[in-house]
Amino acid sequence: MYGPSISCRILNVERVPCCDYSDSAMAAPNVRTSSFSRNISVVSSSPQIPGLKCGPNGTTFISTGIRDLDRILGGGYPLGSLVMVMEDPEAPHHMDLLRTFMSQGLVNNQPLLYASPSKDPRGFLGTLPNPGSSKEDKPTAPDLDQGESLRIAWQYRKYMENQKSSIDDYSNDFDMRKPLERQFLAGRPIDCVSLLDSSDLSVAEDHCATFLSKFPSLYFILKNLCDDFHRNSSNIASIGRIAIQSFCSPLCEYSDKESEMLSFIRLLKSMLMVSNAVAIVTFPPSMLSPSSSTRLQHMADTLLSIKAIPDGDKELEKLLTGYKDINGFLNVHKVARINTQVPVILEAKTFSMSLKKRRFLALECLNQAPVDGSSGTSYGTSGSCSGSSKSGALDF
Repeated sequence: MYGPSISCRILNVERVPCCDYSDSAMAAPNVRTSSFSRNISVVSSSPQIPGLKCGPNGTTFISTGIRDLDRILGGGYPLGSLVMVMEDPEAPHHMDLLRTFMSQGLVNNQPLLYASPSKDPRGFLGTLPNPGSSKEDKPTAPDLDQGESLRIAWQYRKYMENQKSSIDDYSNDFDMRKPLERQFLAGRPIDCVSLLDSSDLSVAEDHCATFLSKFPSLYFILKNLCDDFHRNSSNIASIGRIAIQSFCSPLCEYSDKESEMLSFIRLLKSMLMVSNAVAIVTFPPSMLSPSSSTRLQHMADTLLSIKAIPDGDKELEKLLTGYKDINGFLNVHKVARINTQVPVILEAKTFSMSLKKRRFLALECLNQAPVDGSSGTSYGTSGSCSGSSKSGALDF
């Protein structure tokens, strides 16, 4: 009874051509898709402007200015996110995070807005580090132009060159002892604001609103809803960076207006959500009430904290390797999650801050020192059950 109708349907099925991955096929405007497939536009693999990096779930990152921190956070700071850094009064290392963040933006010719509780905030630009090279500490790839003893296909050579250029365009190593060259400061769009004499945050709000209005992304979001246009790095004309130092400093006249400060951070986050920019704000939590400090931490997309290393702590010196080279600790409390509900799983939450060659800022996982002064590796690093040099009850 059902056989003829089924056979007729099978005979009248439209023939679908095989998949063609050529450029002409990818550029076809009308592509018939199933109702169960998601129509996603082609994302450009190489951003049009330097300093951008494509991530999963349509996320676009900008570099933090520290390559180790980019790796820890899964790529860097996502566009449209608010980064909060909790200061430690005994460790000024939050300034290093600000300096590298600002220098990376200026090297990539990205507009910058800097606000601080100082009379001359522009003078802080003279302390920004200059890009350098710390590749001598890393294993370098063999020179592709040497001899004919090493023959590599031209495709692989081209891939390696593209990878190297993309990394250099995205992130740099900064020499913390060498000031930023004038060529990176001359003609750059830099706006400096002093929060010292401000009785309220209206001046800071106006500067942030004017600055972020130059990097709108709401247009792309609305166009995405109308005609399935997806925002990606190829559609971004320019991006901005905002750096606010010691937001709750007692030097500011508004330091006792906690409700106003919370409203400002809330407004800043709402403007960032529809802008192609990233803001990093450092604040001393000890200057706020516990409830206000908790609210600020909750509003942050990425939350970091700096901890000073105690001087002359013999117990900690015995526990950690390279204790003498450690300048402080960086704690990662929260990582921004854009376009996803999957939490980010970190390899660790506390990292040591040190200077390689006394110049380049590096972040490393804490390593436990060998027990009893042995020269072997620390526990937990061996994958063998009987890899210990000392015999014990667990060896088998």
